[in-house]
Amino acid sequence: MARLALRIDAVLVQAVIAGALSFAHLHDLADAAGQNGWKAWAYPVSVDLLLVAAWRRLRSDGPSRLAWCWFLIALFASLGANIATAGFLNLTHPPALLRLGIAGWPALAFLGGTLLAHSTRHETPAPPAPTALAPEPDRKPEPAPPPTPEAVTADAQDDAPALPEAVATPAMPVPAALVDHARKVAEAHQARTGSPIDTDTLRVRLGVPPHLADAIAAQLT
Repeated sequence: MARLALRIDAVLVQAVIAGALSFAHLHDLADAAGQNGWKAWAYPVSVDLLLVAAWRRLRSDGPSRLAWCWFLIALFASLGANIATAGFLNLTHPPALLRLGIAGWPALAFLGGTLLAHSTRHETPAPPAPTALAPEPDRKPEPAPPPTPEAVTADAQDDAPALPEAVATPAMPVPAALVDHARKVAEAHQARTGSPIDTDTLRVRLGVPPHLADAIAAQLT
């Protein structure tokens, strides 16, 4: 546990020393390029923040061209300041290209920070994997229910041959004299009783069989 704590402290100390040296080099370079006062201290803060933002974007969203581009730009600015302050450039009379780069850095850093903070990564969603359809179990045909008595009776009636229609029997011919006599008997009966004569009374008065009485009564109506 003690060795682990010592190792963590050493890493932190090393990070603080490296950050302080890089911070100082960036300050000296900006001050040599004509950025005096608080502006010289703002340049190293801007470079380090852009470097941290690009690295965080790489860690959270994965590798992308945007994050790698701004990470390399911030890393180049930090390393360039460290190398420039090592005696490779005359900081007493800095070149015009260095002054141009220092003057344009705030706009470049603002653009990079805005793109890293507000741009979203567009990824095409993978199509869903097709789900395997479970085979349907073999289903045996269910037996048909037994026919009900009503259905059997209806089927039997449907299958039964149609009976021939009854042939209408022709009306029995009645002599005209018998019809006239029956009419007189019926009129006399109605005059006496006030109601029309029925077939049975007419058959008794005329003394004829029932079928002949029916035929006579049919002609009287």
